[in-house]
Amino acid sequence: MNGIFIIAHAPLAGALRQCVLHVFPDATDAVAALDVQPNVPPEESLAQARAMLRQMRLPQTLVVADVFGATPCNVAQKLIDGVNSKLITGVNLPMLLRTVSYRHESLDALISRAMIGATQGVIQVAVTAPQNQARRALHDQDHRDHQQ
Repeated sequence: MNGIFIIAHAPLAGALRQCVLHVFPDATDAVAALDVQPNVPPEESLAQARAMLRQMRLPQTLVVADVFGATPCNVAQKLIDGVNSKLITGVNLPMLLRTVSYRHESLDALISRAMIGATQGVIQVAVTAPQNQARRALHDQDHRDHQQ
């Protein structure tokens, strides 16, 4: 089983972990989160991340960060080794839900699942509320219009 380690600006990492555990309460040991605080030096965040990664005690870990080039991502880049831990940025909830669902697959397969989950989770939703739809003529006798 792979671990998932979320590193993001506070309070995003912890909030995302809570959302994931709401859906997958059995994943408590597999999902960790580090909220990078604004006034904490990056070296301190890195030391905390290393300690958390060791505590997970899993053979491989997918590390996800919020924004490429920002402090959480920079910390994560120094944390990963490219073999037993790999990094993806742009974390979102659909990515995490997909990742946790497939955490038993290989790390490379998990990365692919995460990327697909992230991109498929971003959808433009059309406005389809009834108030925006054309009204039926008053002489229309079909009163089952709600059963489309």
